Amino acid sequence: MNSQDTFKFAETHEWADQEDDGLIWVGISNHAQEALGDVMFFQAPKLDQQVKQGEAIAVIESVKAASDIHAPVSGEIVALNEEVDASPELVNEEPYGIWLFKINRPLMRFLYPTRCALEFRKILCRPWRLIIKLKWGRAQLTSECGLLC
Repeated sequence: MNSQDTFKFAETHEWADQEDDGLIWVGISNHAQEALGDVMFFQAPKLDQQVKQGEAIAVIESVKAASDIHAPVSGEIVALNEEVDASPELVNEEPYGIWLFKINRPLMRFLYPTRCALEFRKILCRPWRLIIKLKWGRAQLTSECGLLC
């Protein structure tokens, strides 16, 4: 798996990373796992399933909520992470080191809009920044996540 700096992020909080062999590894962002809380269940897509970009293809559940996981690209599900199936809480421990499934797609075309890691961090701060700007009228503040917005 490549460095998190090369990951692409969807606004629905999935990350995707294309490996040298063309397979796309998919996981969820740190922000998503923090919002979910303790992950207790992962319903994976079906092996060999054809998926369409943007389609809800899996579900991740915690004690607080359940969330759909969307396909960042169209293609075929070619691998499922058996470790996550057996121990879904691994997603909380290392969200950028644990992949959920792999999609076979020779060219990596993402659901618009996707962002690099830095742009994604800015998106995460946006709603918080707007609330603060309205309340205190400042242009730049540090959000709860510690990022400069």
